[in-house]
Amino acid sequence: MADVTLTTPPDTPSRWTRFRDSDLLASFLSSKLTMVSALVTVVMILGAVFATWIAPTNPFDPASVDLMNSLFPPRWIEGGDPRFLLGTDNQGRDIWSAILYGMQVSLIIGIVGVIIAATLGIGLGLLAGYLGGRVDALIMRVADIQLTFPAILIALVIDGVVHAFFKGAPREQTAFGVLVVSIGLSFWVQYARTIRGSTMVEKNKDYVHAARLMGVPAPLIMLRHVLPNVIGPVLVILTINLALAIITEATLSFLGVGLPPTQPSLGTLIRIGNDFLFSGEWWIVAFPGVTLAVFVLAVNLLGDWLRDALNPKLR
Repeated sequence: MADVTLTTPPDTPSRWTRFRDSDLLASFLSSKLTMVSALVTVVMILGAVFATWIAPTNPFDPASVDLMNSLFPPRWIEGGDPRFLLGTDNQGRDIWSAILYGMQVSLIIGIVGVIIAATLGIGLGLLAGYLGGRVDALIMRVADIQLTFPAILIALVIDGVVHAFFKGAPREQTAFGVLVVSIGLSFWVQYARTIRGSTMVEKNKDYVHAARLMGVPAPLIMLRHVLPNVIGPVLVILTINLALAIITEATLSFLGVGLPPTQPSLGTLIRIGNDFLFSGEWWIVAFPGVTLAVFVLAVNLLGDWLRDALNPKLR
């Protein structure tokens, strides 16, 4: 009788092992520019998250602001005060502290706005791609119409509608909602079109037909089976749109639709500093502007790397 040798199946590699040996990590480590961009992004996000502990003062607290300290230049320039690294603004607020807190506000608005846009776009894209027909035509025509309205115009319309319905509400209380809804309604089309195209391909595959034959309802098929297989490109759009959302918030705040000067974002700081640019107090607008530009550039570089790394044709 022949001997039967039993072999044990190889151990399944852990998630960390799979990630360590993945092409994505290898691509990341092979690009010094991408690593620098990731480092800059992480440092700036951590600075915004821990602004309460890092910032020397709270620029939003009137008790910590002294008008006698207004318009001090940066510390290394003649006339600067050692207490204020990047100088002060017209209200005596420390520019370094204001940038940290302003970055925090800009990130919150950008992240919430992108979440709204992604949720709306993914949901409508799934419906359009899976159901097709009139539903697809209706959603895509709405998307085409929405593309004709820029984010600035949408924000102005929403701001006007909000104050028409809530006449007693001050602008300071509605500014945050106006900004995040405007960003969400401006960016959902990209998600919808991307998800729609991928869903139209996935819905004709065998695993979707098998789920239909088993009697699985259409909503569950879209959420459990189709969505996990079409979500990849959305990660790239999320990364790039975060930078665009922060730029949009800065633009709207610069135009006066954003948050009030008492709770400034980066855009509000730039708008305030622009009033003093030609009088010689350049630091009020320069440092928030550089912060915004560096963060957006770093996030965009990460988005470009992620797009190339997830593209199988470039591997």
